[in-house]
Amino acid sequence: MSVTTTALPARKDHLDTLAVTVLVACCAFWGLQQILIKVAGREIAPLWQAALRMWGATTLLWWWCRWRGVALGQRDGSLRGGLLVGALFAAEFVCIYLGLQYTPASRLTVFLYTSPFWVALLLPRWVPSERLRPVQWVGLCVAFVAVALAFGEAFVHGSAPGQWKGDALGLAAGVFWGLTTVAIRTTRVATVSAEKSLFYQLGVTALVTPLLSWALGETWSLDYSAVAWGSVALQTVVGAFASYLAWMWMLRHYPATRMATFTFLTPLFALVFGVALLGEPLTPRLLLALLGVATGIVLVSRR
Repeated sequence: MSVTTTALPARKDHLDTLAVTVLVACCAFWGLQQILIKVAGREIAPLWQAALRMWGATTLLWWWCRWRGVALGQRDGSLRGGLLVGALFAAEFVCIYLGLQYTPASRLTVFLYTSPFWVALLLPRWVPSERLRPVQWVGLCVAFVAVALAFGEAFVHGSAPGQWKGDALGLAAGVFWGLTTVAIRTTRVATVSAEKSLFYQLGVTALVTPLLSWALGETWSLDYSAVAWGSVALQTVVGAFASYLAWMWMLRHYPATRMATFTFLTPLFALVFGVALLGEPLTPRLLLALLGVATGIVLVSRR
Protein backbone atom coordinates (compact mmCIF):
# COMPACT_ATOMS: atom_id res chain seq x y z
CA MET A 1 0.00 0.00 0.00
CA SER A 2 1.43 3.37 -0.96
CA VAL A 3 1.84 6.05 1.70
CA THR A 4 2.51 8.77 -0.85
CA THR A 5 0.19 11.70 -0.35
CA THR A 6 -1.01 14.46 -2.64
CA ALA A 7 -2.05 16.91 0.07
CA LEU A 8 -0.44 18.28 3.16
CA PRO A 9 -1.12 16.15 6.25
CA ALA A 10 -2.67 17.56 9.40
CA ARG A 11 -0.09 19.65 11.23
CA LYS A 12 0.28 20.40 14.92
CA ASP A 13 1.12 23.84 16.25
CA HIS A 14 3.42 22.61 19.04
CA LEU A 15 5.85 19.82 19.89
CA ASP A 16 4.14 17.02 21.78
CA THR A 17 5.76 14.24 23.84
CA LEU A 18 6.40 12.07 20.80
CA ALA A 19 8.07 14.92 18.95
CA VAL A 20 10.30 15.86 21.88
CA THR A 21 11.33 12.22 22.45
CA VAL A 22 12.23 11.66 18.79
CA LEU A 23 14.06 15.01 18.60
CA VAL A 24 16.18 14.27 21.67
CA ALA A 25 17.11 10.83 20.32
CA CYS A 26 18.01 12.30 16.93
CA CYS A 27 19.99 15.14 18.49
CA ALA A 28 21.99 12.72 20.64
CA PHE A 29 23.00 10.69 17.60
CA TRP A 30 23.68 13.76 15.47
CA GLY A 31 26.01 14.98 18.20
CA LEU A 32 27.82 11.62 17.97
CA GLN A 33 27.70 11.67 14.17
CA GLN A 34 30.44 14.28 13.75
CA ILE A 35 32.64 12.19 16.06
CA LEU A 36 32.06 9.15 13.87
CA ILE A 37 33.06 11.13 10.78
CA LYS A 38 36.24 12.24 12.52
CA VAL A 39 37.12 8.68 13.52
CA ALA A 40 36.59 7.27 10.02
CA GLY A 41 38.36 10.30 8.56
CA ARG A 42 41.66 9.02 9.94
CA GLU A 43 41.58 6.41 7.16
CA ILE A 44 38.98 7.52 4.60
CA ALA A 45 39.14 10.67 2.48
CA PRO A 46 36.29 13.05 3.48
CA LEU A 47 34.11 13.17 0.37
CA TRP A 48 34.78 9.51 -0.46
CA GLN A 49 33.54 8.70 3.05
CA ALA A 50 30.44 10.81 2.38
CA ALA A 51 29.90 8.99 -0.92
CA LEU A 52 30.07 5.56 0.74
CA ARG A 53 27.61 6.69 3.36
CA MET A 54 25.12 8.17 0.90
CA TRP A 55 25.29 5.19 -1.46
CA GLY A 56 24.49 2.86 1.42
CA ALA A 57 21.70 5.06 2.78
CA THR A 58 20.12 5.52 -0.66
CA THR A 59 20.10 1.74 -1.17
CA LEU A 60 18.53 1.16 2.26
CA LEU A 61 15.87 3.77 1.59
CA TRP A 62 15.09 2.25 -1.81
CA TRP A 63 14.58 -1.18 -0.26
CA TRP A 64 12.49 0.38 2.54
CA CYS A 65 10.23 2.05 -0.02
CA ARG A 66 9.80 -1.23 -1.95
CA TRP A 67 8.88 -3.03 1.26
CA ARG A 68 6.45 -0.29 2.32
CA GLY A 69 5.02 0.19 -1.16
CA VAL A 70 6.06 3.85 -1.34
CA ALA A 71 6.08 5.14 -4.92
CA LEU A 72 9.28 7.01 -5.80
CA GLY A 73 8.92 7.33 -9.58
CA GLN A 74 5.40 8.74 -9.60
CA ARG A 75 4.97 12.02 -11.51
CA ASP A 76 3.70 14.49 -8.93
CA GLY A 77 5.34 17.75 -9.96
CA SER A 78 7.98 17.55 -7.21
CA LEU A 79 11.04 16.85 -9.39
CA ARG A 80 12.26 20.44 -9.73
CA GLY A 81 11.85 21.14 -6.03
CA GLY A 82 13.34 17.75 -5.19
CA LEU A 83 16.50 18.45 -7.18
CA LEU A 84 16.84 21.83 -5.42
CA VAL A 85 16.39 20.20 -2.00
CA GLY A 86 18.90 17.49 -2.95
CA ALA A 87 21.49 20.02 -4.11
CA LEU A 88 21.19 22.03 -0.88
CA PHE A 89 21.45 18.85 1.20
CA ALA A 90 24.54 17.79 -0.76
CA ALA A 91 26.15 21.20 -0.22
CA GLU A 92 25.55 20.89 3.52
CA PHE A 93 27.32 17.54 3.77
CA VAL A 94 30.21 18.56 1.54
CA CYS A 95 30.82 21.43 3.97
CA ILE A 96 30.56 19.13 7.00
CA TYR A 97 32.97 16.48 5.74
CA LEU A 98 35.51 19.02 4.49
CA GLY A 99 35.16 21.24 7.56
CA LEU A 100 35.93 18.41 9.99
CA GLN A 101 39.45 18.28 8.53
CA TYR A 102 40.21 21.67 10.06
CA THR A 103 38.18 22.06 13.25
CA PRO A 104 37.07 19.84 16.17
CA ALA A 105 33.76 18.04 15.81
CA SER A 106 32.26 19.84 18.81
CA ARG A 107 33.08 23.27 17.32
CA LEU A 108 31.77 22.45 13.85
CA THR A 109 28.52 21.15 15.32
CA VAL A 110 27.93 24.46 17.11
CA PHE A 111 28.19 26.32 13.81
CA LEU A 112 26.14 23.74 11.93
CA TYR A 113 23.24 24.32 14.27
CA THR A 114 22.84 27.95 13.32
CA SER A 115 20.36 26.55 10.77
CA PRO A 116 17.31 27.58 12.86
CA PHE A 117 18.29 31.23 12.42
CA TRP A 118 17.97 30.95 8.65
CA VAL A 119 14.76 28.92 8.91
CA ALA A 120 13.17 31.49 11.23
CA LEU A 121 14.36 34.36 9.03
CA LEU A 122 13.15 32.98 5.70
CA LEU A 123 10.29 30.53 6.24
CA PRO A 124 7.66 33.02 7.53
CA ARG A 125 7.84 34.79 4.15
CA TRP A 126 6.03 31.78 2.66
CA VAL A 127 4.42 30.15 5.72
CA PRO A 128 2.91 32.85 8.00
CA SER A 129 2.04 30.30 10.70
CA GLU A 130 5.77 29.80 11.33
CA ARG A 131 6.29 33.43 12.39
CA LEU A 132 8.10 33.78 15.71
CA ARG A 133 7.09 36.06 18.57
CA PRO A 134 9.50 38.69 19.97
CA VAL A 135 10.70 36.50 22.86
CA GLN A 136 11.55 33.74 20.39
CA TRP A 137 13.49 36.15 18.20
CA VAL A 138 15.44 37.13 21.31
CA GLY A 139 16.28 33.46 21.82
CA LEU A 140 17.56 33.15 18.28
CA CYS A 141 19.65 36.31 18.59
CA VAL A 142 21.19 35.17 21.89
CA ALA A 143 22.19 31.86 20.35
CA PHE A 144 23.53 33.47 17.20
CA VAL A 145 25.64 36.01 19.11
CA ALA A 146 27.07 33.18 21.19
CA VAL A 147 28.03 31.31 18.03
CA ALA A 148 29.67 34.46 16.64
CA LEU A 149 31.72 34.68 19.83
CA ALA A 150 32.89 31.11 19.34
CA PHE A 151 33.78 31.82 15.71
CA GLY A 152 36.06 34.66 16.80
CA GLU A 153 38.12 32.18 18.81
CA ALA A 154 39.52 30.76 15.56
CA PHE A 155 41.44 34.00 15.01
CA VAL A 156 43.11 34.28 18.42
CA HIS A 157 46.74 33.34 18.97
CA GLY A 158 47.23 29.65 19.70
CA SER A 159 44.24 28.34 17.75
CA ALA A 160 44.79 25.38 15.44
CA PRO A 161 46.09 26.29 11.95
CA GLY A 162 43.22 26.63 9.50
CA GLN A 163 40.61 26.28 12.24
CA TRP A 164 38.72 29.27 10.87
CA LYS A 165 38.25 27.36 7.59
CA GLY A 166 36.54 24.51 9.41
CA ASP A 167 34.42 26.93 11.43
CA ALA A 168 33.40 28.78 8.26
CA LEU A 169 32.50 25.52 6.52
CA GLY A 170 30.45 24.52 9.56
CA LEU A 171 28.61 27.85 9.39
CA ALA A 172 28.02 27.37 5.65
CA ALA A 173 26.65 23.89 6.36
CA GLY A 174 24.20 25.47 8.81
CA VAL A 175 23.05 27.90 6.12
CA PHE A 176 22.53 25.08 3.62
CA TRP A 177 20.64 23.01 6.18
CA GLY A 178 18.35 25.93 6.91
CA LEU A 179 17.77 26.51 3.19
CA THR A 180 17.01 22.80 2.76
CA THR A 181 14.29 23.02 5.41
CA VAL A 182 12.81 26.11 3.77
CA ALA A 183 12.89 24.49 0.32
CA ILE A 184 11.13 21.37 1.61
CA ARG A 185 8.31 23.44 3.10
CA THR A 186 7.86 25.87 0.18
CA THR A 187 8.02 23.57 -2.87
CA ARG A 188 6.01 20.59 -4.09
CA VAL A 189 8.33 18.40 -2.01
CA ALA A 190 6.07 19.32 0.92
CA THR A 191 3.28 17.25 -0.64
CA VAL A 192 5.20 14.01 -1.14
CA SER A 193 5.95 11.26 1.34
CA ALA A 194 8.78 11.64 3.83
CA GLU A 195 10.53 8.75 2.08
CA LYS A 196 10.47 10.43 -1.32
CA SER A 197 11.62 13.73 0.15
CA LEU A 198 14.58 12.00 1.75
CA PHE A 199 15.27 10.03 -1.43
CA TYR A 200 15.76 13.28 -3.33
CA GLN A 201 18.30 14.40 -0.75
CA LEU A 202 20.25 11.16 -0.42
CA GLY A 203 20.11 10.37 -4.13
CA VAL A 204 21.45 13.73 -5.30
CA THR A 205 24.16 13.67 -2.64
CA ALA A 206 25.13 10.12 -3.64
CA LEU A 207 25.70 11.44 -7.17
CA VAL A 208 27.47 14.68 -6.23
CA THR A 209 29.94 13.53 -3.57
CA PRO A 210 31.89 10.97 -5.67
CA LEU A 211 32.22 13.50 -8.49
CA LEU A 212 33.62 16.11 -6.10
CA SER A 213 35.82 13.47 -4.47
CA TRP A 214 37.26 12.57 -7.88
CA ALA A 215 37.73 16.26 -8.77
CA LEU A 216 39.71 16.80 -5.55
CA GLY A 217 41.93 13.80 -6.31
CA GLU A 218 40.93 11.80 -3.24
CA THR A 219 42.10 8.20 -2.93
CA TRP A 220 39.35 5.59 -3.38
CA SER A 221 39.63 2.28 -1.57
CA LEU A 222 37.59 -0.27 0.35
CA ASP A 223 40.47 -1.60 2.46
CA TYR A 224 39.76 -0.05 5.85
CA SER A 225 39.77 -1.20 9.46
CA ALA A 226 36.74 -2.56 11.29
CA VAL A 227 36.56 0.67 13.29
CA ALA A 228 36.37 2.80 10.14
CA TRP A 229 33.74 0.56 8.53
CA GLY A 230 31.77 0.46 11.79
CA SER A 231 31.75 4.25 11.86
CA VAL A 232 30.51 4.44 8.26
CA ALA A 233 27.86 1.80 9.00
CA LEU A 234 26.46 3.77 11.94
CA GLN A 235 26.49 6.97 9.90
CA THR A 236 24.62 5.17 7.14
CA VAL A 237 22.01 3.09 8.94
CA VAL A 238 21.19 5.25 11.96
CA GLY A 239 22.25 8.66 10.67
CA ALA A 240 21.50 9.06 6.98
CA PHE A 241 18.63 6.54 6.92
CA ALA A 242 16.69 6.17 10.18
CA SER A 243 17.19 9.56 11.86
CA TYR A 244 16.77 11.60 8.68
CA LEU A 245 13.65 9.67 7.73
CA ALA A 246 12.22 10.49 11.17
CA TRP A 247 13.20 14.17 10.69
CA MET A 248 11.51 14.33 7.26
CA TRP A 249 8.34 12.83 8.71
CA MET A 250 8.31 15.32 11.58
CA LEU A 251 8.83 18.28 9.24
CA ARG A 252 5.48 17.43 7.67
CA HIS A 253 3.62 17.20 11.00
CA TYR A 254 5.20 19.78 13.35
CA PRO A 255 6.27 23.46 13.13
CA ALA A 256 9.64 23.62 11.39
CA THR A 257 10.91 26.59 13.39
CA ARG A 258 10.14 24.89 16.73
CA MET A 259 11.85 21.72 15.55
CA ALA A 260 14.89 23.51 14.13
CA THR A 261 15.57 25.53 17.24
CA PHE A 262 15.06 22.54 19.53
CA THR A 263 17.92 20.79 17.76
CA PHE A 264 20.32 23.26 19.34
CA LEU A 265 20.66 20.43 21.90
CA THR A 266 22.91 18.62 19.44
CA PRO A 267 26.01 20.79 20.10
CA LEU A 268 25.70 19.91 23.79
CA PHE A 269 25.86 16.21 22.94
CA ALA A 270 28.69 16.86 20.47
CA LEU A 271 30.69 18.65 23.16
CA VAL A 272 30.31 15.78 25.61
CA PHE A 273 31.17 13.13 23.01
CA GLY A 274 34.04 15.18 21.55
CA VAL A 275 35.72 15.74 24.90
CA ALA A 276 35.05 12.22 26.21
CA LEU A 277 35.86 10.21 23.08
CA LEU A 278 38.34 12.34 21.13
CA GLY A 279 39.88 14.47 23.88
CA GLU A 280 38.90 17.68 22.06
CA PRO A 281 39.72 20.97 23.82
CA LEU A 282 37.05 22.55 26.02
CA THR A 283 37.52 26.34 25.95
CA PRO A 284 35.68 29.07 27.88
CA ARG A 285 34.43 30.64 24.63
CA LEU A 286 33.00 27.34 23.44
CA LEU A 287 31.27 26.81 26.79
CA LEU A 288 29.84 30.32 26.60
CA ALA A 289 28.60 29.62 23.09
CA LEU A 290 26.87 26.46 24.26
CA LEU A 291 25.29 28.37 27.16
CA GLY A 292 23.94 30.90 24.68
CA VAL A 293 22.61 28.12 22.51
CA ALA A 294 20.88 26.49 25.48
CA THR A 295 19.31 29.83 26.42
CA GLY A 296 18.08 30.16 22.86
CA ILE A 297 16.40 26.76 23.11
CA VAL A 298 14.49 27.77 26.25
CA LEU A 299 13.30 31.06 24.77
CA VAL A 300 12.38 29.80 21.32
CA SER A 301 10.60 26.69 22.63
CA ARG A 302 8.19 28.75 24.76
CA ARG A 303 4.63 28.45 23.47
